[in-house]
Amino acid sequence: MTRAAAAPLRITHVDAERGFSGGEVQVLLLIDGLAARGHQNLLVCPPNSPIAVEATRRGIAVRAVALRGDLDLASVWRLARELRAGNADLAHLHTGRAAWLGGLAARLAGVPAIVTRRMDRPVQRGWRTRLIYEHLTRRAVAISPGVADCLVAGGVPPSRIELVPSAVDGARLRPRRARSAVRVGEGVEADDCVLLALAALVQRKALDVLLDAVAALAVRGLRPRVWIAGDGPERGALEAQAARLGLGGQVGFLGQRDDVGDLLAAADVVVLPSRREGLGVAALEAMAAARPVVASAVGGLGDAVVEGRTGLLVPPNDAAALAMALERVLRDDALRARLGAAGPARIAEGYLPEQMVGEYERIYREAIGPDQLDTWQGQGRGQGQGSGKSRA
Repeated sequence: MTRAAAAPLRITHVDAERGFSGGEVQVLLLIDGLAARGHQNLLVCPPNSPIAVEATRRGIAVRAVALRGDLDLASVWRLARELRAGNADLAHLHTGRAAWLGGLAARLAGVPAIVTRRMDRPVQRGWRTRLIYEHLTRRAVAISPGVADCLVAGGVPPSRIELVPSAVDGARLRPRRARSAVRVGEGVEADDCVLLALAALVQRKALDVLLDAVAALAVRGLRPRVWIAGDGPERGALEAQAARLGLGGQVGFLGQRDDVGDLLAAADVVVLPSRREGLGVAALEAMAAARPVVASAVGGLGDAVVEGRTGLLVPPNDAAALAMALERVLRDDALRARLGAAGPARIAEGYLPEQMVGEYERIYREAIGPDQLDTWQGQGRGQGQGSGKSRA
């Protein structure tokens, strides 16, 4: 690698989400890792969005752009202006809407772009997919083989797809309070078994299936406590379902929490009954915290969670199968301990932040191209439109 190619990069990250979930956790984790390697990062996101608030708290440079609907040409122009003003070497587009609006803006600004795909839902074939993945961006990064398969099925050339799993920072999961203190605070007895679901309250997370499974456990003489940490549009419906099933005193809706490490340390099993999941950051967090996982075998969950080693996998939308898996792990203390103990080693196999950051750094440089990068730096980076950047 040439000396110029090893120089720090200027990366503009674009996230159009107005909520905050695992994807946003990954964006911030990546930015922190890149900054630690000396790269300059700018995050463009909607004003007052949760990721804007958290990024600002961490000292990350943020620019607010509305990034509304797909026809928001004003945001395309504003984003292109930010790319030019920041003399960006590359735009990293982190969401579906960001891929479209950000891809157009990057093309307008003459800046190469890559896009990360985190969802395992189908990619629709057509002119727009071809435009985004073959002309507006230079690489498509999938966070799991399942997501990569969706891209290929949607017509994205396999040669343009890279696989970079999400990561988890174990240091951020260190508990700040004692396990007993957390449990007392949530009204849980010392001998209660606690199931923890870390999830946005949306349909694809299938928390309704979890509630049905917990109700089925009662018939078998098991009444674990359930913590659901997260928020979203399905909260009212889920609370009503819990009451209807007689689980009102058994299920706690904790809302959005910033003490995930404390909750993981205080819980016994982490449950992810998702209908769709690109990978499942909550599963990574659980394994990093040495907690056993019971999850549906969808998307990247079936790759990250190793059946019988770090957790148990069940078919999606199957409350009976989920109840059986939960019963198995709840009744077997030795199984819980064994599955949990294997988690940190599984994370070390490819889900560490430094592994993810290193892969993205490689992809950035390949997407930019060494000759182009040498030319830009040779003519003096930081000189705005006079830097000699060639068009994407």
